[in-house]
Amino acid sequence: MTDVKGNKKWFAVYVKSRCEKKVSQQLDDMGIESFLPLITRIKQWSDRKKKVEEPLFRSYIFVNITSSDYYNVLNIANVVRFITFEKKPVVVPENQITAIRKYICDTDLHDIECDSMDLKEGELVRIKTGQMKDLIGRFIKIKGKHRVIIDIEAVGQSLPVNIARSNVEAIK
Repeated sequence: MTDVKGNKKWFAVYVKSRCEKKVSQQLDDMGIESFLPLITRIKQWSDRKKKVEEPLFRSYIFVNITSSDYYNVLNIANVVRFITFEKKPVVVPENQITAIRKYICDTDLHDIECDSMDLKEGELVRIKTGQMKDLIGRFIKIKGKHRVIIDIEAVGQSLPVNIARSNVEAIK
């Protein structure tokens, strides 16, 4: 994690369960740039339904820090550890952070009629338009008449993306 020039890099931090929002707020209060990807889900109780914002990755927060901020992050209450490989914090590439941001912001609801596509399960595809343009994923399945499910790899996990068939093309 040595960074002589003081350039900021993204890292994933593991936090205690259900403490993601608290830790994110503490990081913001300290002036440390963080990213907690949240998605809205509808929860059903016996007497009501409610929209709830939940972390996309439970117990994970991303921080954009220099090496000098490393111990400041570790000293925050409810932070457990940095995600490491061979005892070194793993840098999360900027393009994966961008992919996660685009996934969360994607509000593509337009089902446009398209020519039939001959996609095979597991085949690499590229998103042609919209917020997620030029992201590469693997074709999983057709969903309904006009949509497909593809997996985008980000932070060692795959994100299933439901997208209009017309926005996807096979990579040759």
